[in-house]
Amino acid sequence: MPRILAFTLSAMALFSTSVRADLVVLQYHHVSDSTPPATSTSVSLFEAQLEMIDDLGLEVVPLLSGTRTALQESNEANAIALTFDDAYDSVYTTAAPILASRSYPYTVFVNTNAVGRPGYMTWDQLEELAGREGVTLANHSTDHGHLPRKPGESSRQWQKRVQESLDGAQQELRQRLDINTPMFAYPYGEFDAALEAHLSDRGWYGYSQHSGAIGIHSAPTRLPRFPMADAYGQLDSLENKLLSRAFPVEAEDLPDGVITRNPPILEFALDDPLTVSGLNCFASGMGRIAVNATDDGRARVQAPEAFDSRRFRYNCTHPADDGRFYWLSQPWLDLSQPED
Repeated sequence: MPRILAFTLSAMALFSTSVRADLVVLQYHHVSDSTPPATSTSVSLFEAQLEMIDDLGLEVVPLLSGTRTALQESNEANAIALTFDDAYDSVYTTAAPILASRSYPYTVFVNTNAVGRPGYMTWDQLEELAGREGVTLANHSTDHGHLPRKPGESSRQWQKRVQESLDGAQQELRQRLDINTPMFAYPYGEFDAALEAHLSDRGWYGYSQHSGAIGIHSAPTRLPRFPMADAYGQLDSLENKLLSRAFPVEAEDLPDGVITRNPPILEFALDDPLTVSGLNCFASGMGRIAVNATDDGRARVQAPEAFDSRRFRYNCTHPADDGRFYWLSQPWLDLSQPED
């Protein structure tokens, strides 16, 4: 049995709940009007996003329980989870009071080496947050390094580096804050199959930075989140994201994203209710791209030209029968490109 599928079945057996729904996870970094725009959500936009969640009558749930529920069975009613990467101090000073006023739960992913540095929370602030109702702290590595195996890196070197980053952060969170949450956010959203196997071995859920909802077809070690920085979280597109449905294709049918050709090819099964004519696919920086059917009835998606960036996406949507959209984002990673 494939490792990821085995983890999914184990999670289904261990955890049950009466509420079942697709889960839409929103990803934030800074909530501030003065931090870098690429990773910041303005305070006014953040408040407007939360107001839209409330207006739509969507429940905000803890990430861990919401993930476990969504992996078991889909339903018409979506749930929302809120996450913050890197433990920036604006989460403590700005986002936390706003969320507390609404009694919304949320998760902060901590890269432990950065704690206490300028612009980041201190261990005392993290300890205080951890004691608040509805707040979860989880692992974002020790040093926010690029974790997929580097070109020319030996297997032994890579194994040592990954183990130190994953387990070192988990150990520090456990020792300092008595936290051992089985969740991990990939730095930069980068992962490959070997890194997923490390998370699966530890029984951890893995969250990336490609968009879409979590549902019964999702893999627990490559879970999507919608980025909510100003460039991506505008209200004119937010409702479709909040109401999106998990794409009805098994995660095992999708590649891990490390490219072997550029531009890469994405293929997946066109099972009911998917049709080629209903798919709209887009490539990072290129706009809409063609979707074709293969001779064996699969969808085939490929950008018209090569990419020159380290990370990029194919995003595909398809109408659902309730006016919402199934949403798939396939992340790609070109290891030949320099690290950030």
